Amino acid sequence: MHSLNIDIETYSSVDIKKSGLYKYVQSPDFEVLLFAYSVNGEPTQVIDLVQGGEIPWEVQNALRHGSVKKHAYNAAFEWYCLSKHFGIEPDAWLDQWHCTMFHGLYCGYTAGLGPTAKAMGLPSDKRKLSTGNALIKLFCTPTKPTNKNGQRTRTLPHHEPEKWELFVDYCRQDVEVEKEIERRLINFPVPQQEQEMWVLDQRINATGVEVDQQLIEGALYTSDVSTDSLSAESKEITQLANPNSAPQLTKWLGEQGVEVENLQKATVEKLLPDLTGHVKRVLEIRLELSKTSVKKYQAMDAAVCADGRVRGLLQFYGANRTGRWAGRLVQVQNLPRNYLSTLGMARQLVKDMKYEAIKLIYGNVPDTLSQLVRTAFVPSAGNVLAISDFSAIEARVIAWLAGEQWRLEVFRTHGKIYEASASQMFGIPIELIRKGNPEYELRQKGKVAELALGYQGGSGALISMGALDMGLEEKELPDIVRRWRATNKRIVDFWYALENAALSVMRTGQPVGVKGLIFSRESDIQNGLDFLTIQLPSGRKLFYAKPFLAANDFGKEAIHYWGLNQTTKKWEKMNTYGGKLVENVVQAVARDCLAVTLKRLDQAGYQTVMHIHDEAVLDIPKENADLDKIAEIMSTPIDWAPGLNLNADGFLAEYYQKD
Repeated sequence: MHSLNIDIETYSSVDIKKSGLYKYVQSPDFEVLLFAYSVNGEPTQVIDLVQGGEIPWEVQNALRHGSVKKHAYNAAFEWYCLSKHFGIEPDAWLDQWHCTMFHGLYCGYTAGLGPTAKAMGLPSDKRKLSTGNALIKLFCTPTKPTNKNGQRTRTLPHHEPEKWELFVDYCRQDVEVEKEIERRLINFPVPQQEQEMWVLDQRINATGVEVDQQLIEGALYTSDVSTDSLSAESKEITQLANPNSAPQLTKWLGEQGVEVENLQKATVEKLLPDLTGHVKRVLEIRLELSKTSVKKYQAMDAAVCADGRVRGLLQFYGANRTGRWAGRLVQVQNLPRNYLSTLGMARQLVKDMKYEAIKLIYGNVPDTLSQLVRTAFVPSAGNVLAISDFSAIEARVIAWLAGEQWRLEVFRTHGKIYEASASQMFGIPIELIRKGNPEYELRQKGKVAELALGYQGGSGALISMGALDMGLEEKELPDIVRRWRATNKRIVDFWYALENAALSVMRTGQPVGVKGLIFSRESDIQNGLDFLTIQLPSGRKLFYAKPFLAANDFGKEAIHYWGLNQTTKKWEKMNTYGGKLVENVVQAVARDCLAVTLKRLDQAGYQTVMHIHDEAVLDIPKENADLDKIAEIMSTPIDWAPGLNLNADGFLAEYYQKD
């Protein structure tokens, strides 16, 4: 026996969607219901554990044997569940597992067994049964007691025997579908370093990060008091039954002489400076009530395990176009920033549930709670958090890939890219672009240009990045675009070089190399798979499924492919162009730099508890808190990226925060 394909169905009273895998499995009533398996690709067998079935000894032995590969779709689930079921230390056999969902994501497909099967064109008889979700809800989650069901709190096989048979078939079909997906992808293998990175990711997720439960409890209490107080104040002013209702409030505002198109946050924020009195206060209250940070505290409260740690915060290959991580549960990738200089005092007041003091000192209670969200993540007892991130990683990567020499020199020396960009754009010595000088205002133009224009953006990209909010006028934006492009000619050339390379591959079928990247057409005609691929310097590839050439919205021949639309969340036709290809490649290379760094930190004995974008958060003993060593690890050159100058900086903290 050399391989096992596995799928299980389980029961737990914990809501896995709200609380995550780890709390779900750690529940005392967790149970494996069905165990489906296929040995060496043979027909799938299902063991009904609920009704006395026993997993064959040879299969149990294979599960424990390191030479047998275990395959599953979203293998983290099977790995962690079966670790508890068999009493195996999770870390002891993690490297034996291979995740078919990750393999599909690596090849440009979406998550989800059914959607992936459909996207790959599997016949309908080789997709998941459509009744699966209903069966899972019936047998895998608590049952609401009613007179009709005899007040039972759980549905067992003898309650619904016919549906249970369907459930067994559903479990069997999952393995068959997973096997077929893996079989079709066999000619497009996951690189070994990525498999190793998946293993490390599971370890990081399983370790989790401790949260300050007293702060969470205080924040939820304070939020409730604040919401009640603000709502009562708004009702008193407006005399409306529900001032939070947009139609009611819009009508009331009209009666006060204020006409509004909508009550969206951006609209209200623009109105406020010109308003006074009760109208201004009502809209201020609306903005305060719109703060959604309390949902982060609720998510932490739902996911925290018995030992005070939240696990499963990161989704490996969550952004399958670039391979970057995505947030789960608490969504750590989009935590509110903190600006308060007295975070420690604010935390203590919230923990002590002193609402009136918080309001008196900080004024805006919801905003204060929002700024404290990060600080709910804390180190283990006796430890500190070491928070270290790459400096301007995407700007460094794009300069390195494109060979923009003046930018590379900036990163080899002072690293002040915003000032340097402004200096290049406006012909002003960089020494003059400093606080106190009139020329310092040019830094804003350099900053917004750097943030918005690297991926072929124009005036619209500047506006989206906040150019108008920075005080710039719309009429000056085209000039900023022109100046930035004129001083970054190699980056501009890089946009068109990647687009032309992709077009050439699609027209001729022949590989094309550009700046250390290799564009290719890779196909498996027998299985109906066809990809445009870009091999990165790390050896990893980006996949664009079912590519074809067609006119874009501007009537120009362009690359089209099938992918997951991040807006609609649907698998559909998409198109791309030079700037977007550059964005994909740059973000992918930056991601690979982080992956290398996470491995290095792990090898050096550091425990990463989470990472956000280009920042690593380590939970380390105080006596080992050597920031210089951590920064040195993160700044060490990478073998496959000669000439890419990395730099990192960090700080120590008693709770997670922005420096």
